Amino acid sequence: MVNLIFLLIKSLRPKQWLKNLAVYAALIFSGFFFYQEAGQASYFVIVSFAFFIFCILTSSVYLINDLLDIESDRKHPFKKNRPIASGKLPIPIAVFSAATGLALVFFLSLGLPSFFKILVLAYFCLQVFYSTKLKKIAIFDILSIALGFVIRVYAGAVIVNLHMNVWFLLTVISISLFMAVGKRQSERTLLGDNSGEFARISLKKYSQRLLDQYTAMFATSTWLTYAIFTFQSYSGQGVNLLYEKFPNLYFVLPKTLQSQKLLMLTLPFVIFGVMRYLQLIYEENQGEAPADILLKDKPLLATVFLWVAAVFFVIYA
Repeated sequence: MVNLIFLLIKSLRPKQWLKNLAVYAALIFSGFFFYQEAGQASYFVIVSFAFFIFCILTSSVYLINDLLDIESDRKHPFKKNRPIASGKLPIPIAVFSAATGLALVFFLSLGLPSFFKILVLAYFCLQVFYSTKLKKIAIFDILSIALGFVIRVYAGAVIVNLHMNVWFLLTVISISLFMAVGKRQSERTLLGDNSGEFARISLKKYSQRLLDQYTAMFATSTWLTYAIFTFQSYSGQGVNLLYEKFPNLYFVLPKTLQSQKLLMLTLPFVIFGVMRYLQLIYEENQGEAPADILLKDKPLLATVFLWVAAVFFVIYA
């Protein structure tokens, strides 16, 4: 019994829940992270509830995906060891768990805004369509992965009715495409000579040269769109704080350093993060599982931590 529970948890892929942190994006950059209306739950609690729903939803989708791909996974040199493909986790238990998860998502979403429910349904339909059709079609498979992240970000915004900067949305799209292409790069490397026999059909349509071009394009767009977003962000509260606490120091500074767009200070962390991710893809053949990279690579993990700390300091200090 304990072994079955362990295998089920493994199939739910809890490490992939890190991707669902995207629902907090709009909340953090809107400046409303600690906001709470009278008599209601705080925005953080509400968005955390959305995060919980998406964790259940994504895990249910992973079970469905493994069930749909059970035959192909059994022929794959790495995926054959998954609990469902290997036969260690009985199919009826996987089916029941997936159905229970989807039912729970439905009931938890009943009292939430209509647009949030639409996005939840759209995400589920996208993932099913991806598992059955889109992942076999070159370009559309990458676009589908990026769209999944965009839906998460929008879900976190609509549940508390927040505005989202268009340049930040473009940043989300760019980094999603960047990680999706990095995943394809790593798949080609890991499968090696077996890529033609075991790789997903769409991977056969990507030459190494084309993937290199895609990687360079989306790596550039990731830091560039974020740079434009930060350059347009007015950190008036931070400037007022400088006036109040350090008036003499502020006026001594040259005008070159008297910027009111303090969010620019977080840009170096993003540039380093992109460069480090590229290094992991090309030099260490990683990238197939972005969540694993974030958890295992200390320089990248430290960069993300410092970036989040810098963002909170600029916006909320």
